[in-house]
Amino acid sequence: MEFKDPLALLFIPLFIAVLFLTRRKAHAFIRFPTRELLAGIKATFKLRFMKYLVFLRVGALVLLVFAFARPRLPLKETVVYTQGIDIVLALDVSTSMLAEDFKIGGKRLNRLDVVKKVVKSFIEKRPNDKIGMVVFAGRSYTISPLTLDHGWLLNNLERVKIGMLEDGTAIGSGIASSLNRLKGTKAKDKIIIILTDGMNNAGKISPLIAADASHALDIKIYAIGAGTKGFAPYPVQDAFGRTMYRPVKIDMDETTLKKIAQVTGGVYYRATDTESLTDIYDEIDKLETYPIEEKGYLEYKELFGYFLYPGIFLLLLGAILSNTIFRRVP
Repeated sequence: MEFKDPLALLFIPLFIAVLFLTRRKAHAFIRFPTRELLAGIKATFKLRFMKYLVFLRVGALVLLVFAFARPRLPLKETVVYTQGIDIVLALDVSTSMLAEDFKIGGKRLNRLDVVKKVVKSFIEKRPNDKIGMVVFAGRSYTISPLTLDHGWLLNNLERVKIGMLEDGTAIGSGIASSLNRLKGTKAKDKIIIILTDGMNNAGKISPLIAADASHALDIKIYAIGAGTKGFAPYPVQDAFGRTMYRPVKIDMDETTLKKIAQVTGGVYYRATDTESLTDIYDEIDKLETYPIEEKGYLEYKELFGYFLYPGIFLLLLGAILSNTIFRRVP
């Protein structure tokens, strides 16, 4: 047997102390000129039992406190299955992500804004995974190490902006920084989800060499190429500071992204709109699950009734006896 709220038991000595300290100490009496008149008279059962009436109340209080402490008995051992994978999200924040070829609710948004909304939904669906975040442009930068504090992770996601790093697309550096976050962790499964809309043109690390390192560390990479095929509306400022849009074709190295995924045992996806991007993250969410067994007693038989009802009975019995048979006068 165990107690759900064992601290309630601390009230037992407190209640007992208060009960004894507040007992009536004054008694009714009659003066006699000599004790010889009372010689040989024995105390009745009523008189003898009266002084033990306090223990009836003590027993009632103890039983009630035990009931409030919620005694319970484990019935059987159950098994809980949870998911636990270490994941690093690597996001491209180069200026090409300003292209506004994605929409949400009919409103046109740039690629990064849409990616952040989809990534937020992905994080919220995986509460048992440690997730980290890396961004890259001309170089890479760690936004968050692996963490289970997804509230803090989402707050950091909000501060991801285009222009926070010098421009360029260092895909190899983004993978390398992600690997640094994952190597040495104890998770059985580790993955990187890298999203970019361009081709590697910055950084000192080749994307394929970084992919080989990922394969050696047994870390799978899912690569996502984001952006419409062909021309995309890109915001520019005219001479009067007004935002104008011009069609721009942003080159994407799909061949390299496919090789990165293939070398590491992952999958390459192409997201051409918000719906396909959402579907890709949902598919990865379904693919990457790993069951972990956690044993624990989760089913209990509540025993508080075995203490509550006798406690109430003793409390009522004590009150009735004190006001009837064992009532003191005056």
